Amino acid sequence: MDNYFNYFSEIEERFLKRRGSGLLLSTLDWALIETWKDAGIPLQAALRGIDEAFDRYDQKPSKTKKINSLAYCSQLVLSAAEDMKEAAIGVAAGDAPAEPASKAGMGFESEAVSAFLRRNAELLEAAQLPEAGGISVRALARDSAKTLRELAEQARGVRLEDLERRLTVMEEKLFAVLLASTPDEEIVGVRADADRDLTPYRSKMSGPQIAQLQKQYVHKCLLQKYGLPRLSLFYM
Repeated sequence: MDNYFNYFSEIEERFLKRRGSGLLLSTLDWALIETWKDAGIPLQAALRGIDEAFDRYDQKPSKTKKINSLAYCSQLVLSAAEDMKEAAIGVAAGDAPAEPASKAGMGFESEAVSAFLRRNAELLEAAQLPEAGGISVRALARDSAKTLRELAEQARGVRLEDLERRLTVMEEKLFAVLLASTPDEEIVGVRADADRDLTPYRSKMSGPQIAQLQKQYVHKCLLQKYGLPRLSLFYM
């Protein structure tokens, strides 16, 4: 995937600008952005799909409902990604790849990365976490905080891609122990909330996309419940 570490903020800004109100992104919206990121949807495809969805909406003679969720744009985002993929096939094999944006230009100076890692370490240490069935989320959170502080000291000499992979593994372990230590009825309740929020948009999504979105929705709700940060650099 293209090296877009501003993926979330760019999509949020475009959607809210086109929406034209003080509406904030919902848990469903943030989870959907993450499914696009994980699926390798280029940022430009997401932005193009959002613009096309609003352009089509603006052309409607009567507008009984406003666009209140990114899920309304989902089909057109996927279509834009397919169009970009097909266009890329025609690029000559000998063409040189585009130069990536500089880290400094993206706001990813080593000092900013170090501060982000240390802040997340503090949040992990301060979180009130569950203990159940012999599973210690607190112990994992403490170990993760220690690792984040070590990574913060090494930020100047670490490639962002390598650091992101390391953070992704840490985050996946955290999700696993949170799910294992949270009572089943709570997880069922969160899934019910996800199903309710998804109901108006199911016709615009494929089965695998809905399943992935439900997973991301549960993860985000668990993090919010326990005051835990996202570790990925995408959330800087």
